[in-house]
Amino acid sequence: MLDKLRNIGIIAHVDAGKTTTTERLLYYSGTKHELGTVDEGTTATDTDILERQKGITINSAAVSIDWGRNKINIIDTPGHVDFTAEVERSLRVLDGAVGVFCAVGGVEVQSETVWFQSNKYKVPRIAYINKLDRLGADFKNCVSQMVEKLQVVPAICAIPVGESSEFKGIIDLIENKFVLKDDTDKTNRKYSLVEIPESHKEEAAKYRTSLLETASLADDVLAEKLVNGQDVTKTELMNALRKGTIEGKFTPIYCGSSKTSHGIQILLDAVVSFLPSPIDRPQLKGLTPRRKRNRFGNPMQPNLSPAWLSRPSATRTASWFTSGFTPAYFIKGIPC
Repeated sequence: MLDKLRNIGIIAHVDAGKTTTTERLLYYSGTKHELGTVDEGTTATDTDILERQKGITINSAAVSIDWGRNKINIIDTPGHVDFTAEVERSLRVLDGAVGVFCAVGGVEVQSETVWFQSNKYKVPRIAYINKLDRLGADFKNCVSQMVEKLQVVPAICAIPVGESSEFKGIIDLIENKFVLKDDTDKTNRKYSLVEIPESHKEEAAKYRTSLLETASLADDVLAEKLVNGQDVTKTELMNALRKGTIEGKFTPIYCGSSKTSHGIQILLDAVVSFLPSPIDRPQLKGLTPRRKRNRFGNPMQPNLSPAWLSRPSATRTASWFTSGFTPAYFIKGIPC
């Protein structure tokens, strides 16, 4: 069932909201039943004493969740420049990643570093623009910076309704619906898909057209349908987006506010729908321990596995993170 497995990393500049986003992913998947916060030092991935005191991630940490019939292994990576090596060793074993960007800060210095590190290892990515509820949030400017600084071809799959103090939620452009959060639900889990507000229908239609055009870069049949003015089904759009994401032709862009629990569930859906499973990634190559000969991975003979080892600390024991193959030979990762 490797096609149901996703090995992803959360990468970003410091204070973009990586750990808070990871905490929400754990909560909405049912892995945690109570939300932790960075400020209180109660998050699942920041377990080191220094991490809790400083409110930043120092060591990469791995957690696993279930979303529907899929299993997602997540590595929450540091965002501070001093711990770039932690991000590097994580990217070497990941099949995909979610790049988190602050809607206020845009593409910051370390955002560029981790993004180009991902390019180095050809890791397919989804971008998530966070903190749309913050004063000074600017969704369009953040996307423009991604295009200019990261050379991203954006496939915008969600747009905000309002920003800063006027932020009310997001529009899912694939469903072409407004994601209405149930404010009466104390668990913050319930939401419904309703008609797009009249004030944003024209804007949503423009973004939807742009999304279809971008998706057509990966699918000639979809492109032909657009040229002929034919309707494109949701399945056709999803398949084109998955193909283009894995091939690196474009990057799906989502948005929300992790702190106020907007946009997390559809982000999880996107991880499952667009990011690759281990069998979608290139064939693995390594050396046998004794003869030092090349050894290639084969799903029919599962004896190779990208592997990652969490750093043991006073509060956490060492643990292996693998792609799902039997780890007879560990390659790509850096055992600590």
